Amino acid sequence: MKIGELARGSGLNASAIRYYEKRGLILPPHRMSGQRRYAKDALNRVLLIRFASDMGFSLSEIKLFLNGLRDNAPVGIRWRNLARQKLKELRDSMERSRRLKSLLEHLLCCHCASLRDCVQRLSLSPEMQLLDRKG
Repeated sequence: MKIGELARGSGLNASAIRYYEKRGLILPPHRMSGQRRYAKDALNRVLLIRFASDMGFSLSEIKLFLNGLRDNAPVGIRWRNLARQKLKELRDSMERSRRLKSLLEHLLCCHCASLRDCVQRLSLSPEMQLLDRKG
């Protein structure tokens, strides 16, 4: 299939498909009269890349997932491993966001007389101490 067909079928721009090809996420197509011609299974691969990317997976993570994967290979184990890693990242991010929200809500009520007072109070706040520890 031509790159335009692949782009339409996946809802992406042709430039995104060329980028995925450059990053090694999809196999380089053969060329016919100078035009890229992708195998039919390229659409499934591009749709999977799009889905995983929309769900927050980085292209590096997606590439690792797809590495050596054939169209008829079972993917359950790969998904579970990737899901475990991403769930941990998500939990950490949610906890950090919760602490940041609490800190910002406290800052809305700031009545500090000076920057020095504010910094001192912030450095003693539990939210700031947790943010410092978790990075």
